[in-house]
Amino acid sequence: MKMRNLAFAIMLSALPAFSGCAVYMAANQPDKRDVSVLQEGTYRGKVLAELGQPVSTETRDGQRVDVFNFVQGYSDGAKVGRAALHAAADVFTLGLWEVVGTPIEAVADGSEVQVEVFYDAEDNVEEVKALKGEDKLKPRETTAEW
Repeated sequence: MKMRNLAFAIMLSALPAFSGCAVYMAANQPDKRDVSVLQEGTYRGKVLAELGQPVSTETRDGQRVDVFNFVQGYSDGAKVGRAALHAAADVFTLGLWEVVGTPIEAVADGSEVQVEVFYDAEDNVEEVKALKGEDKLKPRETTAEW
């Protein structure tokens, strides 16, 4: 009986060494970008503040065009919720959840988005063309109106 208790104590003390990878990865996923700044009429400075510096800027037919690449990540609430679920699963499985949770977080690391943003003479958004990740530019429908 003492040997069983000793083995259990060793497993419990080793738990912190085996758990936490999926928890850490979930909590440190990329942030969600506010893509509403890509609406017509938004000033370029506001677009830059949200999306960062463009990968390229050029002038086409007298019109400024920026190309942005970014990863559309997750809201803080989603990241905290995922991390909490991984932590709970780690505790209930004595760390074995990491075998499943870590690959899940490695794959679910946001979606790459690439857009061309065309500006008018006053540097306001005139048109946006999605080159990659168009579905991440549309607002999600919610059930909040129910």
